[in-house]
Amino acid sequence: MTNNDLSKQLNNELNSEEFTAFEKARVIGSRALQISQGAKPLVKLSKKELEEIAYNPIEIAKKEFESNKIPISVKRSLPSEKKLSDEE
Repeated sequence: MTNNDLSKQLNNELNSEEFTAFEKARVIGSRALQISQGAKPLVKLSKKELEEIAYNPIEIAKKEFESNKIPISVKRSLPSEKKLSDEE
């Protein structure tokens, strides 16, 4: 595999809509915090649905995540990129 092929593969992985378990947990947790502090849910939930999940902000954030409605993005960097502190 050439460097160019490897670079294309890494870019495809970085641009994919799949999240790692850690990214998913971070996004859902951040959105749940926003909801718990008064942000309006971005998915329509009936009163019955809200009662079933006991108005739990984490469960609401999970539903938003599943419907791809969370306005939070994940920024990834390539493993070959160096940090400024590494150059010093």
